[in-house]
Amino acid sequence: MAGPAQPVKPRAPYFENADLLISADCIPFAYGGFHEELLKGRILVIFCSKLDPDIEGYIEKLAEIFKRHTIRSIMVAHMEVPCCSGVRYVVDKALQKAGKAIPVEETTITIDGNII
Repeated sequence: MAGPAQPVKPRAPYFENADLLISADCIPFAYGGFHEELLKGRILVIFCSKLDPDIEGYIEKLAEIFKRHTIRSIMVAHMEVPCCSGVRYVVDKALQKAGKAIPVEETTITIDGNII
């Protein structure tokens, strides 16, 4: 059985040479193919850009991850609703703060649970 979610630790060695999935926390519930199609082979960072109070903290932590490690790619997954676009905003701000240009692929899930 899996333990409780752990806070992101920017120094963690599993970030080195990683492909990241940075996802809204609603995606695993809305999209049935989350594990097989989006998460497989990637390291997950997950949060809610609407309900989590510390968006600046996410930007700081992601920027530190990007600075400390070689990240091969980033996939951003969010819902089609306007409030969910904040996930991409956080990633873009963190990349800017870190001074890094890492390829970003964006995946949008509809409210019906399909990929756009």
